[in-house]
Amino acid sequence: MVVKIQRPYPPVVSYTENEGMNLTLESTLQQLPLYRFQVELSQLGQEVKRTLEANPLLPGAILTDKEKFVGMISRRRFLEHLSRPYGLELFLKRPIHTLHRLAENQLQVLMFPGNTLIVDAARRSLQRSPEYLYEPIVVQLSETEYRLLDIHRLLVAQSHIHELTTQLLKENTQSQLIQTEKMASLGQMVAGVAHEIRNPVNCILGNLQFLANYSQDLLVLIEAYQKVISTSNPEIEQLKEEIEFDFLREDFPQIIGSMQVGADRLSKLVSGLRNFSHMNESNPQPADLHECIESTLLILNNRLKQGIHLIKNYGELPLISCYSGQLSQVFMNLLSNAIDALVEQPPQAGEQPWIEITTTLVEESPASLVSIRIADNGSGIPTDIQSRIFETFFTTKPVGQGTGLGLAISHQIITQKHQGQIRVRSPYLPSGKGTEFEILLPAT
Repeated sequence: MVVKIQRPYPPVVSYTENEGMNLTLESTLQQLPLYRFQVELSQLGQEVKRTLEANPLLPGAILTDKEKFVGMISRRRFLEHLSRPYGLELFLKRPIHTLHRLAENQLQVLMFPGNTLIVDAARRSLQRSPEYLYEPIVVQLSETEYRLLDIHRLLVAQSHIHELTTQLLKENTQSQLIQTEKMASLGQMVAGVAHEIRNPVNCILGNLQFLANYSQDLLVLIEAYQKVISTSNPEIEQLKEEIEFDFLREDFPQIIGSMQVGADRLSKLVSGLRNFSHMNESNPQPADLHECIESTLLILNNRLKQGIHLIKNYGELPLISCYSGQLSQVFMNLLSNAIDALVEQPPQAGEQPWIEITTTLVEESPASLVSIRIADNGSGIPTDIQSRIFETFFTTKPVGQGTGLGLAISHQIITQKHQGQIRVRSPYLPSGKGTEFEILLPAT
């Protein structure tokens, strides 16, 4: 709705009603109903009075001098000055400049660009002194275009966004609770499956060594028979050709060796799954952090094969009293984020993507600390969001790809469950890129 009032020297009043606004968490002031009432300082006060009387919702007037912004006067301030002794005689038949000059020291104009977030504007407006709390806000849409925003409208919009935030938080919380229950059930299932797989794997590993010894003994026995039996048998020679005996004798030990390597790897993977699934540990237990890291790397091995060079600088670490399954989850989150960063935005051509894991024992007073640093040469984390990366539900990934819980949960596990610290440094490299996360844990 646009209201226009024509006067001999017309101030222009326009008000666009935006009922049923589709506000979001990122909505700005220019999405709210704004008033345009611009008054030259040379205009008479009675013109302003008539306009305010004709438009009861108009919060005030924008004051200009030769169309240049000089200030604002609210409806409440204007009527307050008119109600004073001789106010009508002083201000109605004189230019509004007289009133502005008198009230200038009493006014504090709060101005925001049109793209200011509603939540930010509401917070700052509520921080004003009580006497200015209900003064309208000036919204600057361009260098020469200004609008007025009624504080009531701003607070209603803020209340709407607050309700929307609460609803979204409730929905996200419910969704994450369901996901957490699924992950907990999955962890129990993985632990059970890993336990069931481990027994036959151990059986295979144990018998492979016997098989290797038996096969070697049989080959030795066959060679002994060949030396004793000097005359060759045509039937035996034909059979040796059919089974390619010479190749079999060389390849047999190699096959058993490759089976041994595969079974060893499967055993380590099963152990890694069992360690990673220890999420419901009731008490901290001594653990080798290098084993936790290696278990996590085994699970991520397929993703690391995407051309990412892994650098491991392991120092001498003591056993750490910790919740090993939860620390494995932290390592999983940090390493997964590093891999995502390198895959989504690879380094420049000719530069190989890499992830570096460094562990050291830091001697600090009053107690020693264990440091685990996980760094990459990706694009880095923008400075303006680094303070928010550990917030619950904060994510820069597209919808459906990120929950905003990985780093928040990691921060909670390190700081609350282990009384440690987790730090981020980005950019990490002299080139202005890269990210490094450092975890500090008590060594005792």
